[in-house]
Amino acid sequence: MLYAVVDIETTGGYAAAHGITEIAIYIHNGEEVVDSFETLINPHQPIPMHIQALTGINDDMVADAPDFREVADHIYELLHDKIFVAHNVNFDYSFVRHHLEACGHQLLVKKLCTVRLSRKVFPGLASYSLGKLCKTLNIAINNRHRAAGDAEATATLLGLIVSEDHAGVIADTLKKGSREQVLPPNLLREAIDKLPNTPGVYYFKDEKGKVVYVGKAKQLKKRVCTHFTGHSISQQRQNFLKSIFHIDFVSCGTELMAFILEASEIKKLWPANNRAMKRFEQKYSLYHFEDQNGYIRLGIDKHRKDSHALYSFNYLLEGHELLRKLVEQHSLCEKLCFIQTLKHACTHHANGQCNGACVGEEAPEDYNYRVNQAIKQLQDLLPSFILVDQGRTDDEQSCIWVEKGKFYGMGYISNHVDVNDLESLKSAMEPYPSNDYIMNLVLSYQSRFPAKAIPLTIIQQNSEAIDFTFT
Repeated sequence: MLYAVVDIETTGGYAAAHGITEIAIYIHNGEEVVDSFETLINPHQPIPMHIQALTGINDDMVADAPDFREVADHIYELLHDKIFVAHNVNFDYSFVRHHLEACGHQLLVKKLCTVRLSRKVFPGLASYSLGKLCKTLNIAINNRHRAAGDAEATATLLGLIVSEDHAGVIADTLKKGSREQVLPPNLLREAIDKLPNTPGVYYFKDEKGKVVYVGKAKQLKKRVCTHFTGHSISQQRQNFLKSIFHIDFVSCGTELMAFILEASEIKKLWPANNRAMKRFEQKYSLYHFEDQNGYIRLGIDKHRKDSHALYSFNYLLEGHELLRKLVEQHSLCEKLCFIQTLKHACTHHANGQCNGACVGEEAPEDYNYRVNQAIKQLQDLLPSFILVDQGRTDDEQSCIWVEKGKFYGMGYISNHVDVNDLESLKSAMEPYPSNDYIMNLVLSYQSRFPAKAIPLTIIQQNSEAIDFTFT
């Protein structure tokens, strides 16, 4: 078995936009280095100053160096039938594979990461960065942050790992189907092995335990593993994978509960790598307030956080259609509802459909009575129900609570406990913030599975214990 130990220096952090400035390849047979190759490479782009300071490689040094195309054939010959080894292998592999593909070579080889191998063969060390790891293991590094120096040290580290690998870690890693070759360098396989294949929410955490990504899944283990497949060379993906050190999870009874929990956790934790759901906001809402003359005003406005809205809408037209219905059914004033902006009386007053509140001809208490009737009608139209579904185990059922058009919360009901009233049921729910996204999820699910929805009025009217068991 031959290993190709590789180290590269580059102009930046991801292959799609950056070039290789130096490459070193040490061919290792498991005991010693049997061949080597190293060269500077002209990346045909400026080397940033901070990288020049780190590596010592400047633009003048690579000006007369070969283009990658000039050495691509030889690099491919060295790598294509070997096991590709590097410290944080996915970084080096992504660059080399990308640039070989540009030259017509398809590199498909097994990989070994000396960061991951070292964590298993030498557990419990303070750091697994190449510099600190070599210092701990008494491996000399000559010419640090240069390809040849780092590759030579990594080759020595590989030999030490091979000699101390009494548990067969390398063999397990190289097995077909092993996840070790695709996992992020700082994530232990045990974190994947403990994941169940049930609905739930997972949390990727960085070295300090801060959540960097929240996701939901119908099958937790299967979904988490999809994050690590493929060979994307984007900077976003490379930085994302390097930031993952730990995984936590919460099992849910249903996929719908996982959707809801994910949405709530993203809003609460604001992880750096979650983007789409951060942008979701309610767009418009129906509000009411009392003006200086004592009249209750209804109006549509952009949704305001932490405000008490009577109703929310995704589209302005939807809001105006509802408001006009309330105006017609309860003889409300279009001017006081901001539908008309005339300085004089609204046109409805002229044709007898408005009782004159807009010009002070109708007393506030009379007008407000009809406004309150309209608000009550609106609130009565808002759905109030629970969705009962399967739980996390066979001994419980899940429950999602919706009250007056708002998502209140969710929880689990034991099959061995009788539920006789709304209060005892509601006390078993964990409250969560509601928004249009969550309500759309719940209402869509209710329309697909109407048998799982129980109106709160039915529970309130039933004095006996309610059977929540659904098949």
